[in-house]
Amino acid sequence: MDSQGYNCFVDRDKMNTAIQDLGPKELSCTELQELKQLARQGYWAHSHTLRGKVYQRLIRDIPCRTVTPDASVYSDIVGKIVGKHSSSSLPLPEFVDNTQVPSYCLNTRGEGAVRKILLCIANQFPDISFCPALPAVVALLLHYSIDEAECFEKACRILACNDPSKKLIDQSFLAFESSCMTFGDLVNKYCQAAHKLMVAVSEDVLQVYADWQRWLFGELPLNYFARVFDVFLVEGYKVLYRVALAILKFFHKVRAGQPLESDNVKQDIRTFVKDIAKTVSPEKLLEKAFAIRLFSRKEIQLLQMANEKALKQKGITVKQKSVSLSKRQFVHLAVHAENFHSEIVSVKEMRDIWSWIPERFALCQPLLLFSSLQHGYSLSRFYFQCEGHEPTLLLIKTTQKEVCGAYLSTDWSERNKFGGKLGFFGTGECFVFRSSLSSSSDPADRLSPFLATRHFNLPSKTESMFMAGGNDCLIIGGGGGQALYIDGDLNRGRTGHCDTFNNQPLCSENFLIAAVEAWGFQDPDTQ
Repeated sequence: MDSQGYNCFVDRDKMNTAIQDLGPKELSCTELQELKQLARQGYWAHSHTLRGKVYQRLIRDIPCRTVTPDASVYSDIVGKIVGKHSSSSLPLPEFVDNTQVPSYCLNTRGEGAVRKILLCIANQFPDISFCPALPAVVALLLHYSIDEAECFEKACRILACNDPSKKLIDQSFLAFESSCMTFGDLVNKYCQAAHKLMVAVSEDVLQVYADWQRWLFGELPLNYFARVFDVFLVEGYKVLYRVALAILKFFHKVRAGQPLESDNVKQDIRTFVKDIAKTVSPEKLLEKAFAIRLFSRKEIQLLQMANEKALKQKGITVKQKSVSLSKRQFVHLAVHAENFHSEIVSVKEMRDIWSWIPERFALCQPLLLFSSLQHGYSLSRFYFQCEGHEPTLLLIKTTQKEVCGAYLSTDWSERNKFGGKLGFFGTGECFVFRSSLSSSSDPADRLSPFLATRHFNLPSKTESMFMAGGNDCLIIGGGGGQALYIDGDLNRGRTGHCDTFNNQPLCSENFLIAAVEAWGFQDPDTQ
């Protein structure tokens, strides 16, 4: 260690440029809440020595499996695993999925040390099948470790965390993929303007969101990533979602004023993150991240579990290795021109709608359940055709050629539980939307969705009034008004503001119906 606490793996000049060592040298607090505030404020962000001490303390306190490899294990195995190979020529473990090792402020020796540590981790954790975030974590930790063995031990403790309530790093393709889907769901909910832009400029919006971890673990400059990691060690995985959402918000702010044409928006975001210092400081990035009123940790966990369940049903397992991204089922690819026909929307319009659907269902193909032009203008027939299907998509076209509709999370048979009376049911994944069919309109404004406030924990009765069906009418949204009301003859309807979705009218407030369709979701593997 030199006078500033830098080890032999760090390029001192690069480090001094990236993070000036000007901060306090000691930390006395022990309370978690105070530690959380200090992490968010960047208390140890400008002290190399103190950050190293804090990392050591926080990682030491992670609850781990009984047998977790430590520094002495590294000393015993590194020679046998590395042998006489040059550090720079060592292959990376398969589980990093060809991820490049970010050098940050490491020198050549440091870059080689990261490869050695990763190979030793692979030797000690044979159950890790997919972990592209690990090279960045090891590279960061090496800046703040005395030697390779200490860095190895820190990384092992993060990987060996056995607290089910404290998720840290995805270690399987199943966990990684479900995290990508969960991030996409959160974007739909909390970054609607940015999501509209992504839908407008990208062919495969899910492919864009599948890159979210790379923004953090690879593209962010060291001084930004270290600030994120400071808070991550204290608060856990939810911080990563927050920061990635904030990055997307800033990207949208910069990009929104430019023409909506891009050959590769995925690469554009990577470049934006790499050069993020031109746009926002680390402090402003975290400030934006924590200003987002995100789901509770429990709600995110439920969403993650739902996405994992959907992936398991498609054959994705914990042991499965990575698959080629080209083989992934992206949201836009689920609606194919050759087998899709609607009297209300085009293939492109259906793809836009599909991009707002929860990702575990967006992987499915649309299946026509009911069409007023085929089955007649009858609400009872509508229910008959839709019962047994969950979720469903409702499309309405008015005689004025306005288009609107709703994504409905729950089987319409639930209405029978109310004994013939009109009662609300459904979940917070329901949403309503209106669509502008004008080809001259801004692509990002062609679809206007209005989403419910929360997915799971509903704060008030009016915010849980999602869908209701009786013999005489069908209602979507309630509280202070109705987002959609359709009569029993599927002839007339009305729309207005409601508290559930806080929406504007979806079309003319009183309208005559030209066509109604209901669509279900069919797993492409079962066709």
